[in-house]
Amino acid sequence: MNNKTGLQFSRALAFAVALSLSAQAPIAHAEIVDTDALATPSQVELDRAKVQAFVDRANARERLEAMGLSGLVARDRVASLSEAEVHALAQRVDAMPAGGNLSNQDLVLILLVAILVAIAL
Repeated sequence: MNNKTGLQFSRALAFAVALSLSAQAPIAHAEIVDTDALATPSQVELDRAKVQAFVDRANARERLEAMGLSGLVARDRVASLSEAEVHALAQRVDAMPAGGNLSNQDLVLILLVAILVAIAL
């Protein structure tokens, strides 16, 4: 009898281990993704493009260069901004007047973000 109960205990233990291991295995999930969904740029990419276009404008470039920030450095810094920083700057660009005149506050904000990014690198 002792040998039989030991065998039953071993089988029960093996079953319990197998069951617990199968419960922890990740379940794969696959879906068909449309090509259009992959081709659509995300909001972050759109915001980054908007800020980059703003930095590339002649009047903004001149003001940034007057403060000692070259165009290439400005492009690199825009590329290294976080999602939140890019979104905040894109909203500021949208809120600017149609004439595109930069206030000192706008330039200080842009310069502050550029300095923060330079420090973080």
